[in-house]
Amino acid sequence: MKQVGLYFGTFNPIHIGHLVIANYMATHTSLDEVWLVVTPHNPLKNRSDLLPDEHRLQMVRLATMDNNRLNVSDAEFNLPQPNYTINTLDKLVQEHNDTQFTLIMGEDNLRSLHKWKSHERILNEFDLLVYPRSLTDGEEAEQEAPVIHMGRVEICDAPMIKISSTFLRNAIKSQKDIRYLVSDKVINYISNNYLYEK
Repeated sequence: MKQVGLYFGTFNPIHIGHLVIANYMATHTSLDEVWLVVTPHNPLKNRSDLLPDEHRLQMVRLATMDNNRLNVSDAEFNLPQPNYTINTLDKLVQEHNDTQFTLIMGEDNLRSLHKWKSHERILNEFDLLVYPRSLTDGEEAEQEAPVIHMGRVEICDAPMIKISSTFLRNAIKSQKDIRYLVSDKVINYISNNYLYEK
């Protein structure tokens, strides 16, 4: 069976930190490829500053188009919102019976996994590849549960670039240079479509 890692995110916008993690998982683990799943709405995040789905999907396509180990998925676009990972997993498993799916997530998401819908099923039915993620002070205050170490959870030593989409959105609003933090194709797309300027 084909081994596919699912890397969920709003990618608002996608940046080199996302790409480093996705490429590491595609090339340093047993995965054949990684699908970046663009999420219309994360139930645990504020929707107010989220770009329209098609803009974020197109930016991920542009950022990954030169890497045949990375693919883009809009699997969540036609599912009821807000989106719950277990519903997406059920849909993908049904549609791709020749594929074994593995979840890719940050250590912060692993800590909050107990808040996810049907998190017991996720842990029982799917492997998890977890990358380290340093937390801000605010995020540290919110962490309630210890990291779960179970048989299907593998902690990966992926290289980390400490950058956030929030930082980038604020930088664009302030007309700051974001070269080297975002791929040139994505920068051009943002500029040509006047994104994040307000």
